This record gives sequence, C-alpha cells and structure tokens, in this order.
Amino acid sequence: MIEFFDNEVLVLALTLGVFYLSQQVYQKLKWALFHPVLLSVGILIVILLLADVDYSLYKEHSHMIDFFLAPSVVALGVVLYEQVHHVRKNVLAILVSLFVGSFVGILSACGVAWLLGADQVLIATLAPKSVTTPIAMSVVEQIGGIPSLVAVIVIAVGILGAAIGPFILKLLNVNSRMAIGLALGASAHGIGTSKALELGALEGAVGGLAIGLMGVMTSFLVPLIYGWFI
Repeated sequence: MIEFFDNEVLVLALTLGVFYLSQQVYQKLKWALFHPVLLSVGILIVILLLADVDYSLYKEHSHMIDFFLAPSVVALGVVLYEQVHHVRKNVLAILVSLFVGSFVGILSACGVAWLLGADQVLIATLAPKSVTTPIAMSVVEQIGGIPSLVAVIVIAVGILGAAIGPFILKLLNVNSRMAIGLALGASAHGIGTSKALELGALEGAVGGLAIGLMGVMTSFLVPLIYGWFI
C-alpha cells in the first residue's frame, strides 16, 4: 500500500476521484454534513489511517493540488472582468460593506472568545477566521496565534458558510445577486465563492473580489482589534 502512495499520479487520481464521488453524494442528498470538501477530507483521512500512511507522504505526492490553488484563485479574475461593469456601478457599496464585514467578523470572533475566557493565543488564532487560508496563517503568525489551527478553522468556516449561507440569505429575504456573492465570499472565502459561482457568474465574480479585499482589510484591522483584547 505504501508503494501506491509513492506514485504521484495514483495519489492525484485517488484525491480527484474521492472529490468527484463526494460531489455526486452531495448533489443527491443536499445535506450540509455531506459537503464535498468535508466529505472528501473525511474519506481521505480514513483511507490514510487504514493504509497506515503518514500524512507527510500523501502531502508530498499531492503537491500539484496545492500548486493549482493559486492559479484557480487568480482565474476568478476572468469572471470578475466579465462582470466589471456591475462592479463599477457599486464600488462604494462594495468597499463599505466589506469593511464592515471584516470589522464585525474580527470583532465577533475575538469578542466571543474573550467573553468565554479563551487565552490570548486562541483569540489571536480566531481573529482572521473569515479570510483565505494563506492570508489567515500569515496574519496569525504575526500576532502570536497558531497557524496550523487557523487553517483548520478557516476551512471549517468556509464549509459551514457555503453549506448554510444561501439558506440564511434566503431566510433573510436577500435577493440581490451582488449582495449574495459578497456575503458568501466575505464570510466563507474560497469555498463560499465556489458556492457563489454555482448560483451565477455575477455572484461568483463579486465573491472572488471579496476574497481579495477582505484579505487586505483584515490584515490591517486584525492587529488593531486584537489589541483591544490583550
């Protein structure tokens, strides 16, 4: 079995195959607990445990997936370019809403953790929960949090946001396509934007824009807001 995970092509085929099957399950059941990302991670963990394979070996031979993460985010720029005329008309609204979203996201995470008696390290780790993983890990490292833990938190937030975000927005009677895209991108970053793309091109475009702007705003706001709680 170790020989299987020494083959990069087989590891990539396994990973993509598991994700494809997870997508099919989610499409049929439509349950939040069976979100493709969450289900894929669970299945792969079980496979690695049963095969007694160390994660470092799997990571080494699945590096191409990490490699394509950055280009896939950049590719959102194509969708944004196609919808740029909508964005130009609402620049001020977009900037204000994302600033407020970033501020409230950081304040709520730090505030709730502080009220529940969390230590400074955990508060620092939770602060940038609503931005994409690389930015969150970099910010957390600078303020004394735990980068590996924030990576898990960010993924969990993304899955939760993508799973229940559209339902909550519908419940609140939010019908604006731009507002839906901004909400999903700002609160659930990459995974939320993926869900926004399923809803429409405009939703996906502004969701991708939200990822970048939230990253910039959060990088500036986290040290300031976190300072209130230490």
